[in-house]
Amino acid sequence: MKMRVSAVQYHLHTIRSFEDFARQVEHYIKTAAEFGAEFVLFPEFFTTQLLSIGDEQGNALTIHDLPDFTERYRDLFSSLAMETKMHIIAGTHVVRKGDRLYNVAHLFYPDGRIAEQPKLHLTPTEVKEWTMTPGDSLQVFETDKGKIAILICYDIEFPEIVRMARARGADVIFCPSCTDDRHGFHRVRYSCHARTVENQVYVVTTGTVGSLPTVDFMRANFGQAAVITPNDIPFPPRGILAEGEINGDMVVTADLDLELLDQVRQSGSVTTWRDRRTDLYPDWT
Repeated sequence: MKMRVSAVQYHLHTIRSFEDFARQVEHYIKTAAEFGAEFVLFPEFFTTQLLSIGDEQGNALTIHDLPDFTERYRDLFSSLAMETKMHIIAGTHVVRKGDRLYNVAHLFYPDGRIAEQPKLHLTPTEVKEWTMTPGDSLQVFETDKGKIAILICYDIEFPEIVRMARARGADVIFCPSCTDDRHGFHRVRYSCHARTVENQVYVVTTGTVGSLPTVDFMRANFGQAAVITPNDIPFPPRGILAEGEINGDMVVTADLDLELLDQVRQSGSVTTWRDRRTDLYPDWT
């Protein structure tokens, strides 16, 4: 079975209305649809672009205002998923539950269902500056192409959580990210490669590009989309099936052959998933 995926290098720039945001989103969705994508991934925190709209006095909105856009965000992506018949991982959006803020990835199904995965590991900025709360559970999502998981940026840097996702049957990990410099970008990128080797899964990742001069902590972005494979003979030698141009405004598309994962798990040059030493360290189930 094959799965065609697209990853959006979302260009952040100042906008004036939610309609501006919706038009930009629709452009990327239509581009992915023209390439026949079945799954499309947006970056983490890309909805912070809405904060650049500002208030009536011309001041930028704050992170605490972002949940006010949640209903329109959900309506927009739900309608686009049903219209295009694609699975849309609409990056992350900040939602309010009670008096707490969460950074939540949303999966929009073609039949109108909406699933959520909150970020499990928070960065210092998310904790200290944005007073966010981490999620407390990992979800593995059933799709008509098999099981997937969504791990948000910093989450991918923790091997245990990806091991849990694979143990629950996930073959593809989608990793929306948002990094502001080369150091952060490469931490996420190298971690994605490590997770494909350890678990013999695909990782699809992307990040924000561009800048929001009026939005705190979103003034700088360094991003690149990539579709990453295990490092074995059926796959590209560098483990990169496709990647974008760094900091470019673009959509990257590739086909994932899920049967190849089964082949390398059983008879690859190395069989890291099968050879884990559960007698020495606990398995994640």
